[in-house]
Amino acid sequence: MKYKGDWGAITAVGAYNSNGEEWAGKVRLDVKATSDLTLLVMGGYGSDDNTATNFYKPWTGNFAVWGGGTYTVNKKVALNAQVSYTDAEDFAVAANVAYTIVPGYTITAEVDYYDSFDADDSDAIGGIVRFQRSF
Repeated sequence: MKYKGDWGAITAVGAYNSNGEEWAGKVRLDVKATSDLTLLVMGGYGSDDNTATNFYKPWTGNFAVWGGGTYTVNKKVALNAQVSYTDAEDFAVAANVAYTIVPGYTITAEVDYYDSFDADDSDAIGGIVRFQRSF
């Protein structure tokens, strides 16, 4: 389900895996704080605390929360960031810059950080460069 207005949107989704007899659902709120800044907060819950029996819930633990936003610098550049945390004490941060060279062709450079607060020496840092052509 989704309701969209000039202020933003609220979305809810759910799924049931009959093979694993587990379910999952998410609720997301998007808010247009200004004409250039959009914020999001999302929460998810699944009846199983691992990912093996529920294809719709890719996080570990029962629940997960996300927060983030997009700041549009101009019609060519957007800055994006997201933070997430799960019931299994997994923490992640992602930040990127999306640059639209021409309409339909965007290059995105991203840096990511992950840490499981429940495990020693589990932190990791990585990044990607994405070239996307839309038709």
